[in-house]
Amino acid sequence: MRLSLFTKILLWFFLNLLVLIAAVLLLLNFNQQLPAVFRAFNESNNAIRAVAQLITVEIREKTNDEREEILQRYMQAYQVDFLLYTNDGKKVAGKNLRLPPDVLLFLVSPPPSPPGSADGRPSLPPPFPAKKFQSENPRLYWAIVRIPLFEKGQAGATRASLIAVTDMRAGHGLFYDPVPWVWFGLALLVLSILLWIPFVHSHTKSIRQMTNATEQIAEENFSVRVDENRHDEIGRLGTAINHLTERLSGFVTGQKRFLGDISHELNSPLARMQFALSILEDRVAPEQQSYVADVYEEVQLMTNLVNELLAYSKAGIRQSEIVLSPIALRTLAQEVITREAAGFESIHNEVDEQITVQAQPELLARALANVTRNAIRYAGGIITISAQRQGEKIQIICADNGNGVPARDLDKLFDPFFRLESDRARSTGGTGLGLAIVKSCIEGCGGTVSARNRVPHGLEIIITLEDGTVR
Repeated sequence: MRLSLFTKILLWFFLNLLVLIAAVLLLLNFNQQLPAVFRAFNESNNAIRAVAQLITVEIREKTNDEREEILQRYMQAYQVDFLLYTNDGKKVAGKNLRLPPDVLLFLVSPPPSPPGSADGRPSLPPPFPAKKFQSENPRLYWAIVRIPLFEKGQAGATRASLIAVTDMRAGHGLFYDPVPWVWFGLALLVLSILLWIPFVHSHTKSIRQMTNATEQIAEENFSVRVDENRHDEIGRLGTAINHLTERLSGFVTGQKRFLGDISHELNSPLARMQFALSILEDRVAPEQQSYVADVYEEVQLMTNLVNELLAYSKAGIRQSEIVLSPIALRTLAQEVITREAAGFESIHNEVDEQITVQAQPELLARALANVTRNAIRYAGGIITISAQRQGEKIQIICADNGNGVPARDLDKLFDPFFRLESDRARSTGGTGLGLAIVKSCIEGCGGTVSARNRVPHGLEIIITLEDGTVR
């Protein structure tokens, strides 16, 4: 059954909603446990009642001045103003505050008789819950608790009310204690998170896999595949990516094979042209030698280009046939330097003799040769080839002290036919395939290659391969 991603998210949302409702119902349970749960979340009412009971006991048979001192002590302790009034509206102790009309009306209204009181007189503890009000200009919050007031030498008790006033809604925990509700909300939030984690993980995992796949496809790794076992838009996207990968692999492989075939076919006529020009050079008059030399140079440039194309195509389409083996890196680097840098004395081999890499000798030698040739041609100066271990990898670094490369062009250096110079004149030389061949060769060995500028100047080509001692 195929469901759209939107439908899945909507259904999961309603599932989450049902789970939360079930959790609330389970908590409340709608049976004998309801009063207990309600009281657990109504601790604020119990708190003001408890304080009222303590004050009732302390002010029993005290003078008004003593009651004033007791209320002042509780005000400082709870950061709430306390007022003591009789139920006929007479103030006994506390701050001089103007009572709002609804507070005053509740104060003088006759309270119901406490349950269990035979003679109608109030008893301890205070039987009535706190009544709460809110007033404006200024905004204040009021809580009134009916209490009995015992006068010294009086047999009975006077009905009175303890009023608590504050400018904070919670009343420092006396009016409203948000902590139980915060914990309850956090519990619901955690429940929702636990419900959504597998759903989100399933989708982000697929998206992450596709992101990694597209990044590898951009690096011309067409062997990568993504999971298609989904029945939504992400699954269709995975199918499309796999299909695109197959098509691109066919196109690129076909293109490189075509370049290789064309290059191979062009080698023979170019060789015959060079042979003919060498014969012609011996037979033409001296004043025409320069024309033959120009033609010979052009044919030589064409031959170099064809050879580079042939090497590039071979490096790209034979990866499945490559067999990797441990190679002593210093020995191979020295062979390349001897062959490519004959007469160039400012190149140094600083590779440790103990370092080996996992590679195919011919491909690695071709890559190092191209990198070395480029450094000599375009940078000159001092060139060093070194290597260092990075975990289970070996980094080979070819560094020069030339002018470097503009930062915007670093990622393009390994693209086929990319050149920093806009022209292809003889003075600059090159075909733009040297570093592209390096990339193909190194990727054929299971490694990576990158470039970075040195500080203050110069360029480094970094080749990363598996350590030959690990396998």
